[in-house]
Amino acid sequence: MAETIEQVQYFYTEVADKPGEGAKVFNVFKDANVAFSAVVAFPKGRRAQLDFVARDPAAFKAAAKKARIKLVGPKSAFLIQGDDCTGVIADITDSLAGAGINITAVHALAAGNGRYGAMLWVKPSDVSKAARLLIDAQTVNNPQSHNL
Repeated sequence: MAETIEQVQYFYTEVADKPGEGAKVFNVFKDANVAFSAVVAFPKGRRAQLDFVARDPAAFKAAAKKARIKLVGPKSAFLIQGDDCTGVIADITDSLAGAGINITAVHALAAGNGRYGAMLWVKPSDVSKAARLLIDAQTVNNPQSHNL
């Protein structure tokens, strides 16, 4: 099966970087039955940033508003899923580098059963160019070669 690369909207919020603060936010969305395609959290100074790619952005925003969770966004990122093989992320990042696109961040992991998933961020000024390279041209479609 080939990779799927999708430009997605994400929102983020920040919480204190201490035990239980992220759990409070996650539980708000759990209680509201909000599902996610991706969640990434990382420290940011004395705070933590939580990035969310919601499957139903309207339900996500409504739950956040009801819980008084301040959201920033929408912002753009790329959600990548496919068959796991050696070098797949290297090929994707090489392709972007070759086009002069700097990657802000990438998070990738093996998902089991021979699959992987990743989120990749570029600067807002590079989103359209990256989308043309990764999505419009559908250049990532052969899990054996990953020739971009």
